[in-house]
Amino acid sequence: MSDILSVIPLSALRTFDAAARLKSFTAAASELGVTQAAVSWQIKALEQRLGQPLFRRLPREVALTLAGERLARATAEAMRLLRGAIADLTEEGDGVLSITTAESLASQWLAPRLGAFQLAHPKLAVRLDTGPRIADLGREGFDVAIRSGSGEWPGLESLYLFPSSVTPLCTPEVRDALGGLARPEDLANAPLIGLDAAWTDWFAAAGVSERPVSAVGRLIADLQVLEIASALAGRGVALGSPILFAAEIAQGRLVRPFEVAVNQAAGFWLAYPAERRRVRKIAAFRDWVIAAVGERQVAGVAGGA
Repeated sequence: MSDILSVIPLSALRTFDAAARLKSFTAAASELGVTQAAVSWQIKALEQRLGQPLFRRLPREVALTLAGERLARATAEAMRLLRGAIADLTEEGDGVLSITTAESLASQWLAPRLGAFQLAHPKLAVRLDTGPRIADLGREGFDVAIRSGSGEWPGLESLYLFPSSVTPLCTPEVRDALGGLARPEDLANAPLIGLDAAWTDWFAAAGVSERPVSAVGRLIADLQVLEIASALAGRGVALGSPILFAAEIAQGRLVRPFEVAVNQAAGFWLAYPAERRRVRKIAAFRDWVIAAVGERQVAGVAGGA
């Protein structure tokens, strides 16, 4: 095997990785900045070196053979390790911490606290991404993610931060106008903000066997922070995280009429590539997040030793 590796250029494996991931020679060529013919030639040369086909050429696409699938798993992992190592060795990689997370969590919890992290690490700049999709840390150059879910993501080490739960929130004025909201059933006459399915789950958790028919949603937004903004404007009662909106509750701008909360996911987690756990900037951010959340809330580590 060592003899074979010595005659297979890294460029061929990089080309194969792109083609296998994108399932298209044309798309791989676009990503790599070369021609489709160049990608086809590299793949053909690699197949000849290995003595077996890696792709099945179909009319409008390509599909991996069994041998191709096996090699694709190995090259994907190898490329991820190389990207991480190169990023850690470069000056740019050392000086910038790239974080990806959800917009509501970024605006309500992370961003207000990042100033303290940057004061403690003045030589480290922070790049914050709040795109709607879940980014691939290995391929897209992000160092860490704070995301909701199970905490089980292949190749990532995950640290539990706090629950991803929601509960009814509204202004004191709305609560009083609705008679004080002493019982969950009192929400029958409330203008509700958010998805009907989420409210149905909450009513069930609150012991209301049948959701009040009159409890109809007035607004549905893509982001929790937008629904809570509507609640702050006095438009109704929204389901929101008592952790993300703790400041508004402490200030009295929002009230939490009921203690009942429902989990939308297993929780919020800090995640990073397992092989990069000892990188200084990642370790520094991990230690800071643990302190910011409170060590008693950190339940454990998943996905890595």
